Amino acid sequence: MTRATDFLAALAGRAQEADAAEGRFRAEMEARAAALAHARAEAHRRANFLRLVATSAASAESPEAAEIAALSLIRNRFGWDQETPARAEVLTQFAPLARALHAAAQAEAGGENEDLNDPAKALADFENWYAETRESSFWDLFEHYMPETPRVDF
Repeated sequence: MTRATDFLAALAGRAQEADAAEGRFRAEMEARAAALAHARAEAHRRANFLRLVATSAASAESPEAAEIAALSLIRNRFGWDQETPARAEVLTQFAPLARALHAAAQAEAGGENEDLNDPAKALADFENWYAETRESSFWDLFEHYMPETPRVDF
C-alpha cells in the first residue's frame, strides 16, 4: 500500500466513525424527544382530568358525594359500564384522592389538618400503586380511543 492509500483509508474510517456518531446522537435525540412528548401528554392528561375531578369534588356536599362523583367521571371517561375486579380495585384506590380534593377545597390554606388530606400525596400514592400493580401509568389509559357509540331507536 502507498501512503496515499493509507491516508484515504484513514479519512474513510473517520467518515464512517462520524456517520456512526451521528446515528447514535439521532437515536438518543429521538428517544429523548419521545420521552419528553410522553411526559408532556401525561402531564396534560393529569391536569385536565384532575381539574374535572377537583371541580366536581369542590361542589360536592360531602366527602362521600365527592367520591361518588369522581368515580362516576372515571367510569364515564373509560366507558366502564360493567364492574370488574380490576376496575373496582382502581376505583377503590382512586377514592382517597377524590376525598382529599374535597377536603382541600373545603379547607383554608395553612389550616391545621392540611397534611391529612393532601391531594398531591393522595395522587402520588394512587399513581405509585397503579404503576406497581399494572406496570404502566394510569394516564396511559387516556391514549386509547373511545369511539362514540351512536344511539339508535327502532
